[in-house]
Amino acid sequence: MEQYTAKQLTEVLQHEDAGMNLRTVRYYTQIGVIPPLETVGNKRVYTDNHLHYFRALLTLAKSGETLASIQEQFKQLSIEEVIRIGEKLPLYQADQMMRHETYVISEDVILSISSRTSPELRGKIIEAVTGLVERGEQG
Repeated sequence: MEQYTAKQLTEVLQHEDAGMNLRTVRYYTQIGVIPPLETVGNKRVYTDNHLHYFRALLTLAKSGETLASIQEQFKQLSIEEVIRIGEKLPLYQADQMMRHETYVISEDVILSISSRTSPELRGKIIEAVTGLVERGEQG
């Protein structure tokens, strides 16, 4: 398992979210959103698990979750669940979203489909999701 200083962790995270900075990393750690640092020898360090938590935090924040909500969710999630959430971060990055076409199905459902998807498949996806939403609204 890799070990990081706060600065090293910040540098890794900045490749995924330019808005992440050292002060923010330290703040999230200090207020307990991210698990406490691990002690290795006589040093406190961040590990890959901390990196997973930060990626999940960024993903959830970009999806509209509040910091308090994220903190509560983290208390109930296994590290495997945290990793799965963090793996979705690229879906919320602006440059990735710019390559997708967005369809508003209802006020609660917005569909983002890669522009690489064939028009035929895109039509089927939109039709299927619209049908599910309509059936759900009927009851």
